[in-house]
Amino acid sequence: MTAWPRWFVCLVAVALASTAHAQTLPSGPIEFADGHVTVAGDVSAGWGSDDTGAYFNYTDYEHSALRLLRIDLSAKATANDHFSLLAEVRTENFDSLEPYALYVRIRPWTKHDFDIQAGRIPPTFGAFARRTYPADNPLIGYPLAYQYMTSLRPDSLPSSADDLLRRRGLGWLDRFSIGNQTPDHGVPLVTAFRWDTGVQVHAGSASGLISGSVAVTAGTVSNPRVSDDNSGQQWAGRVELRPVTGLIIGSSLSWGPWATDGASLAAAGHTNSSQFTQTAWGADVEYSREHILLRNETIVSAWRLPVVDAPFLPQPLRAVSTSFEGRYKIVPGLYAAARFDHLGFSDVTGTTVTESWDAPVTRFEVGPGISLQRNLLLKVEYEYNSRDGGPLIREKHQGAFQLVYWF
Repeated sequence: MTAWPRWFVCLVAVALASTAHAQTLPSGPIEFADGHVTVAGDVSAGWGSDDTGAYFNYTDYEHSALRLLRIDLSAKATANDHFSLLAEVRTENFDSLEPYALYVRIRPWTKHDFDIQAGRIPPTFGAFARRTYPADNPLIGYPLAYQYMTSLRPDSLPSSADDLLRRRGLGWLDRFSIGNQTPDHGVPLVTAFRWDTGVQVHAGSASGLISGSVAVTAGTVSNPRVSDDNSGQQWAGRVELRPVTGLIIGSSLSWGPWATDGASLAAAGHTNSSQFTQTAWGADVEYSREHILLRNETIVSAWRLPVVDAPFLPQPLRAVSTSFEGRYKIVPGLYAAARFDHLGFSDVTGTTVTESWDAPVTRFEVGPGISLQRNLLLKVEYEYNSRDGGPLIREKHQGAFQLVYWF
């Protein structure tokens, strides 16, 4: 492991000093204008093993999820019981300041669980997408479905099965023969690092037994957009059941055009990309009782690509991710957590070989979380990754630390 950056050492020193003067850091949201404006935030500073040469933890912002300084600042302005405006800005490793969220929330009836959100909205699809904040993630890494870069790109498409198979395991930086020829990263099954833009409607029963959301947005779950780059919108929906205390059963579905108009024109001779879609299905279960929290999530994603040259690509290309996660509170202020992940891909037949269109990946994470004070958490993690194919490093043992503060 290389030398720790100066900002990480400084933050750890401040955190340790604050524990000697309990609760010296702000411990709750800051309110203005008689409570009509609320400001909250979180800071997470992580430092782990170098992922260069393997890129298992590479994100669509071109950072390692284990080596990340992330600062979030969110605000909520409430006009009345029916209308509020929510916004969030974020920076990662001080690269740039990103408008992570900006949307209005309308509640027509205050006595019913029903609201409409419009703008850059929270995700509709998936379970982990709702708990991507460092304080909500018991480990430092992310599930493979939400972070690992596959070789597919919406703006650069393979012309044949051979063209696709040549890029197995190279999702961190690749290109295909159709469309954009500038090397760039691929997309995950569902990204956890960007929110989409559109309109979302949420409703729940008075008993809390069932709730659901439906959204129409500009991009897809693997490639959220502020402005669309093709000829259609994504439709997404999610349903949650809470039949007994501590048990949540969820299911998600999304569908929308995925390839850009430019890539569709280069591949099929027309700009109508509505037939080149991504469809994703998700199922998840969470159960908590006393000191134990257990979670499971499975996601299936299917991409339709143009059929151009032989050997032809099968339709659609599929990827399946399954993760199992558990957390156990040992004593107050100390927990242990673990997660197992596998990401697999459907087979493609090339000129000389039949194999999965991308290299399957397996991940295992384990580590404790230590509360230095109520809103200051230190995580330690061991992570093991293996990839079945590709020219990059195929196996990696990694360690990481992360300090999380929120208010």
